[in-house]
Amino acid sequence: MTETPENRLKRLTMRSMRRGIKEMDIILMRYADARLAGMDAAQLDAYEALLEENDQDLYQWVSGQLPPPATLKPLIDDISQVACNP
Repeated sequence: MTETPENRLKRLTMRSMRRGIKEMDIILMRYADARLAGMDAAQLDAYEALLEENDQDLYQWVSGQLPPPATLKPLIDDISQVACNP
């Protein structure tokens, strides 16, 4: 059975707020609230892949402590801009 767009958004929103570390809960929830509803299927695919990454790595990338992988850089930059500069 195919997942409806509404259910996918709900699932990704829940995954954004139920992370391993509280800092990433806050950052990704801000981002999800600001951006998910306006994303197309390819952008949602990229975001869903990002959610598979380790929270400690994500936090270091978003906070600028370490450079993100080149494939994730545009998305990490957008997350940093939206979620870390409300």
